[in-house]
Amino acid sequence: MEVKKTGKTEMSTEKLSANEIKTKNRQMIYSYIRERGSVSKQDIVVDMQLSLPTVTSNLEFLKKQGLIDTSRKIKNTGGRNATAFTYIENARLAIGVDITERHIKAVAVNLSGEIVSLVRRRIKFDLGDDAYLKEIGEVVECVKKESGVKEENLLGVGISVPGLISDDGEYVAYGLTLDFTGYKKKEIAKYIPYRSRLIHDSYAAGYGETWSDQRIRNAFYISLSNSVGGAVIIDNAIYEGNTQKGGEIGHMTVVRDGGEQCYCGKRGCFDTVCRAGNLDQYTDGDLEEFFNCLKAGDENARRLWDAYLDDLAMAIHNIKMLFDGDIILGGYVGAYIKDYMKDLCQRVDARDPFEDRSEEFLIECQYKVEAAAAGAALYFIDEFFDHI
Repeated sequence: MEVKKTGKTEMSTEKLSANEIKTKNRQMIYSYIRERGSVSKQDIVVDMQLSLPTVTSNLEFLKKQGLIDTSRKIKNTGGRNATAFTYIENARLAIGVDITERHIKAVAVNLSGEIVSLVRRRIKFDLGDDAYLKEIGEVVECVKKESGVKEENLLGVGISVPGLISDDGEYVAYGLTLDFTGYKKKEIAKYIPYRSRLIHDSYAAGYGETWSDQRIRNAFYISLSNSVGGAVIIDNAIYEGNTQKGGEIGHMTVVRDGGEQCYCGKRGCFDTVCRAGNLDQYTDGDLEEFFNCLKAGDENARRLWDAYLDDLAMAIHNIKMLFDGDIILGGYVGAYIKDYMKDLCQRVDARDPFEDRSEEFLIECQYKVEAAAAGAALYFIDEFFDHI
């Protein structure tokens, strides 16, 4: 999957057909309105240096598609008030589903990347059970109903799973985390009657984070959840590698001799020292309670956390040496990392030979909940922007 962030587009007419130029102009005009929220026709003509007929015809098209509103006016002190062409962020929605070991979570995301509805159900993962597959479909229908989106305005359903996905998004190429290697999209989405696609959860979450922050172009996303994963973002696109394994930092060897056995069957993997379970095992699987204990001064929680931060700092340092870009901390643990960033930065800085300051490149996640589900939905949002 290569997904590209939207933004202001620079148009080159070289070797473009008349239809391609028309499409590019339409995309540029729509992007201009989206970025500014509400503009006049004259704003577009002057700022984009397009002809009045070109702007007028494209605005009529966008209005007919229900993508812009023309009911408002822009006050003008020197004459008649101009029509305001206003971006409608809920004109289209996409749904993202995140399937984990114990939950099915779904969100509806609008054209601004905002979550407008969320449904979460606790249920044990079992793709072999038809009742479980029906539950996936029911969660999708529930979030669709809550969002109020009409079927014709639903762009698609992205399905985030904790496994590596084939290049065409049609099956799980590697799913040892939950033992579901080989499952096809048509099996998982059996009761989803809409366009759908499978997406690796770390890729989805990482892209969701960078999509929402236009300042980030190159980054490495670290997912610190029940398993550890990652995503490499280069020039606003996911880098998957030659065989869709790019960013799989969970299986870097960090314990030289021995170490705990990873779910992959090997020993010493980064996953074994920084998965969320290393922390919440102290509080019977409740990660929030672990951090409550940590804040309350529990010494055992502090010892676990110190060891965790040391291992995480080492991984962050190594990633920085390899990629020299921003590093985003996400996943279950990333949602709680804010209060401990100063401590973590000090540990990372202690390893740095160039005297770089990690506070300048180390970033906490913006999506505190359902990053993978939101990112999975954004695949269809971007597809819509690319083909409008």
